[in-house]
Amino acid sequence: MPIAIKMPALSPTMEEGTLARWLVKVGDKVSSGDIMAEIETDKATMEFEAVDEGTIADIAVAEGTEGVKVGTVIATLAEEGEDPSEVKPASGDAAPAPAPKAEAAKESVVPAKAGTAVETEQPPAKPKAAPASAGATSGGDRVIASPLAKRIAADKGIDLASLTGSGPNGRIVKADVEGAKPGAATPAPAAAPAAAPAAAQDFGIPHEVEKLSGMRKTIARRLTESKQQIPHIYLTVDIRLDALLKLRSQINAALEGDGVKVSVNDMLIKALAKALLRVPTCNVQFAGDTLLKFSRADISVAVSIEGGLITPIIVDAGMKSLSQISAEMKDLAGRAREGKLQPQEYQGGTASISNMGMFGIKQFEAVINPPQAMIMAIGAGEKRPYVVDDALQIATVMSATGSFDHRAIDGADGAELMKVFKELCEKPLGLVA
Repeated sequence: MPIAIKMPALSPTMEEGTLARWLVKVGDKVSSGDIMAEIETDKATMEFEAVDEGTIADIAVAEGTEGVKVGTVIATLAEEGEDPSEVKPASGDAAPAPAPKAEAAKESVVPAKAGTAVETEQPPAKPKAAPASAGATSGGDRVIASPLAKRIAADKGIDLASLTGSGPNGRIVKADVEGAKPGAATPAPAAAPAAAPAAAQDFGIPHEVEKLSGMRKTIARRLTESKQQIPHIYLTVDIRLDALLKLRSQINAALEGDGVKVSVNDMLIKALAKALLRVPTCNVQFAGDTLLKFSRADISVAVSIEGGLITPIIVDAGMKSLSQISAEMKDLAGRAREGKLQPQEYQGGTASISNMGMFGIKQFEAVINPPQAMIMAIGAGEKRPYVVDDALQIATVMSATGSFDHRAIDGADGAELMKVFKELCEKPLGLVA
């Protein structure tokens, strides 16, 4: 009996994903544990692992297809002894495009394990209902063409309907139009219907159109929601780092034999966590008509990866040693850049920290990562004139800015958190106590 391979849920909240790339083709034999495909979520591209043995009899969802609902049949596997050419494709309930009806199949929801997070260039999907100007659907009177191809065709007087597309799903791309000769041209549309924003705003400037990854779309949506829905309040303090830097050197000298090297960022993670525990009115989350008050400080740490940003979490950072935080952060950041984090390792957290000091940024205001209620933005530590014991001296100073959700955190409470954070950094023995 054929086995229906279905789109898996890679996180508790996942409802759909993008089938980024198939690593098998019809006729290939697979065994349990073989990687069959890559599935793009909003944070990474996850490897899709087979749990059954057999031969690929049908691939129902083409690579690059977006919006594939969880539970959709994406492929059919013929069991050992079955002729793949005689196996009918399995049917599913939520296929993004009509699929052939077939006999009942044994269902197998394939689990996925973390894989590469490198954002590969994805072929355009078959949109469900795209504007005519996007050239993303084909019917009796519409053709599949990229915005750039349509513009070039209009300029050269080429009828797109007379061309055969070489792109994914028959999409007409730039190369198809440039290689065509004018003829049987349709008049350039005098009233082009709702041109795609990218094409309408290019003003003739040479450019490329890059398709947004699922991660970039999610970042754009969540940060827009954050600025539109969360009333931000920003509080900045200058922090003298000399004592913290001295303590870091002493700690690293003591841990040299253990292969552990504590970073300034590790110490700041611990400082923020301890500050949140000391000022619990800031370790909260706004939830409509209720307020969530957390008894543990889980710190989400912003890590830049190819194609976007991800925030792995140091769980219970306030109760961990600096060496533990250092080891965990090294592991999480490495796996984040490889796309190997599990959803529970980057979803959650009670507050965030974002450090741009390594880029020489003196001070900035970070956007709150919803549903959290605060984020700490860390600037560069630099030599500055600073008053020490009523005398002007040169000190290593860093600016830190807290962004607070004013619905959940009052200004005075936010100021108290910044004060405690500053004290912990300037008297850092509290971080190892």
